[in-house]
Amino acid sequence: MPKQQKTMVQQEYEEIEKKYETKRPVLKNCVRAFFVGGLICAIGQAITYFYIYFFDFTEQTAGNPTVATLVFLSMLLTGFGVYDRIGQFSGAGSAVPVTGFGNSVISAAIEHRTEGFVLGVGGNMFKLAGSVIVFGVFSAFVIALIKTLLFKFGVL
Repeated sequence: MPKQQKTMVQQEYEEIEKKYETKRPVLKNCVRAFFVGGLICAIGQAITYFYIYFFDFTEQTAGNPTVATLVFLSMLLTGFGVYDRIGQFSGAGSAVPVTGFGNSVISAAIEHRTEGFVLGVGGNMFKLAGSVIVFGVFSAFVIALIKTLLFKFGVL
């Protein structure tokens, strides 16, 4: 709403609100998110090299066990309460990588464990993550369909 259309009370309230509003350290938050997200990615790269050198995976095949390991580690750290502290410190830096997916799954399971294993944990574990899984599967299907059509018509 432009300032001219606001009533005097609305303008006064807006001024008071600006006076007492907590200023967010945007640059500091961005730097924290960048470095924590980068650290998570560096750990993922180290896990990839571990699988390549110790288990004879190729660069193409080491990705799947690396993702599974990162998700498992984030679930384990969430269970011990460590990942929540990392998330408080870094914000999106810990939520955007694949570890944020593991955290969202296990957080919902922990939150509803008092309702039982089937209806509580099983029924609520994929509330947030379920939409991510459905979107990922659907997107992969669409991309595969487009690629198949492009190969069929000789574009690729």
